[in-house]
Amino acid sequence: MSAATAETHDQAQEEHHHVEPFWKKYIFSTDHKTIGIQYGFTSLVFLAFGFFLMMVMRWSIAYPDRAVPLLADWPWFQAWLDDSGKVTGDLYNMFGAMHGTIMVFLGIVPLAFGAFGNYVTPLQIGAPDMAFPRLNMASYWLYLLGGVLMFVSFFLPSGAAKAGWTNYSPLATTTDIHYGDLFWTGQTQWLVAMALLITSSLLGAVNFICTIINLRCRGMSWMRLPFFVWAMLVTGFLLLLAFPPLEVAAIMQLMDRMAGTSFFVPTGLNVSGMSFDAAGGGSPLLYQHLFWFLAHPEVYVLILPALAIVAEIIPCNTRKPLWGYKTMVYAVMVLGFLAFIVWAHHMYITGMGPAISTFFQTTTVLISVPSVILITSLLISMWGGSIRFNVPMLFATAFIPMFGIGGLTGLPLAFSLPDLHLHDTYYVIAHFHYVVAPGTIFGLFAGIYHWYPKLTGRMMSTRLGHLHFWPSLLFMNGIFAPMFIQGMAGFHRRAFDGGKAYEQISTQIFAEPNTFLANIAEILNVIEPDAALRMIDLNIVTSGSAWLLAVFQVPFIINLFISKFVGKKVSSDNPWDATTLEWATPTPPPHGNFLSEPVAYRGPYEYSVPGEASDFCPQFEDDPSKIPAKSEAGKEGDKPAV
Repeated sequence: MSAATAETHDQAQEEHHHVEPFWKKYIFSTDHKTIGIQYGFTSLVFLAFGFFLMMVMRWSIAYPDRAVPLLADWPWFQAWLDDSGKVTGDLYNMFGAMHGTIMVFLGIVPLAFGAFGNYVTPLQIGAPDMAFPRLNMASYWLYLLGGVLMFVSFFLPSGAAKAGWTNYSPLATTTDIHYGDLFWTGQTQWLVAMALLITSSLLGAVNFICTIINLRCRGMSWMRLPFFVWAMLVTGFLLLLAFPPLEVAAIMQLMDRMAGTSFFVPTGLNVSGMSFDAAGGGSPLLYQHLFWFLAHPEVYVLILPALAIVAEIIPCNTRKPLWGYKTMVYAVMVLGFLAFIVWAHHMYITGMGPAISTFFQTTTVLISVPSVILITSLLISMWGGSIRFNVPMLFATAFIPMFGIGGLTGLPLAFSLPDLHLHDTYYVIAHFHYVVAPGTIFGLFAGIYHWYPKLTGRMMSTRLGHLHFWPSLLFMNGIFAPMFIQGMAGFHRRAFDGGKAYEQISTQIFAEPNTFLANIAEILNVIEPDAALRMIDLNIVTSGSAWLLAVFQVPFIINLFISKFVGKKVSSDNPWDATTLEWATPTPPPHGNFLSEPVAYRGPYEYSVPGEASDFCPQFEDDPSKIPAKSEAGKEGDKPAV
């Protein structure tokens, strides 16, 4: 940073300095950057908690006959473990339901949309803040309140919700009905918390849409928007249109539990041998339709921000423009539209007719087309580039094959016949998690490493970054790749003592001729006496990989906090030599973001433009001769490779 720039920066900091108490500046802030950081840290805490729940579940699956180590002495756990310290079915169901809920609604979506979206979007469009700052603050606090309710529900006498993260009626409606006050049960608190979380997301969606449409700076036309902003806009519309049905479903199910209505309760329902006291006539299928009308667009709410982060990092580190930028923009809009007409492929086993199932099979296959366009554009963007393999680029490049595996393995589930056999098996678990774990989460890690210098003014450690990336890549695959084999061999996703139960039934299933599983077994060459044991042994691989994955998140946690104080200081506001507007702000950005009115003079990805002196032309530079010399970009990571 030059002396003149530093002086201007200091003057701006003085002008924008507000003497505010700590609680107003850091807790009840309306600054989009502070709110983004709040979302980021809160969601990372919930991700860690959700991961802990999964590790306990994996112990039960791998070692159903052994007590859970370390936790059997905790007073709360003693109430849920059996007399010998082993995981019970109730505890497994509780952890399974809350793992899915926490990872999706409290972890990945707030990190992807709330944290990255809040921090980066206004900077990239040249806005001083979000359109509705107080609405932005309210969105975060509703999210936090919903998360706290979810967490506190574990300590209620009933425990947390146990009816699965989908919360299907009538099971979810009748769970814990023997408790005196149904309101103070985990299942009811799940519904209240979901209403708060959905309201939070709706407020955020409205805010993002209004901000992107109305607060773009001078010169920032639609086709000069970074792809990240386009993804946030489409994600905002997905949330705005898809979340209300689930909020309505949560309220209706809450009424079924608390007020004796029967929106989702069928006639003649018996619970524990007794008639359920409700009018009846409700439709459990109606709840499934309302849930999946949200939950499938929700998949793209998880994917799009991560894919957009990767689309920002790849051009920056290949020194090439984003290939097919306009095609990617149109593809993401088509993907957003198709996301609303594929939901019922989750419901093939409900007995839908051939005409309806054919429609949803067709739309599900069609939605793979824009996804393939997006991934192909990213691959071609790397072709022939002078690639800098720094830590953000490692995570970004790993995202592509991981997301590709998740997408390709979803194609068999698009068709009703194979789905009937694979539904509720580990195959589905592996498919979905390849999309959102080594896929989406790798994209989010890439974003943290990429924008950390802008947020703090310091670089994250490259050595710790490599120690985080390579084991994570290995053990992510160690968790989910074996599940494809187990799923095709019949492992059920909800068996808390999967090994014992599977061993009892698998030999007969494999031996029965001319069945789907017998044919799969023949293909996999597992029709031997020890076939069941071979499948069960894979549980040890997946569980061990999960625990080792947890160990290698420690370098990331250390890196995240220590680098703030001891990381290498950036000598430029644009340490990656990037082209988008967020790198035109001081580091870290002050209140109001920009020192002067930002103007977008060109497109977002003008790298290696023929005839230019430098290999990057920032959007905010009118005269290419003013482009600064290379900074940390060439120093961070490995040497460029053509």
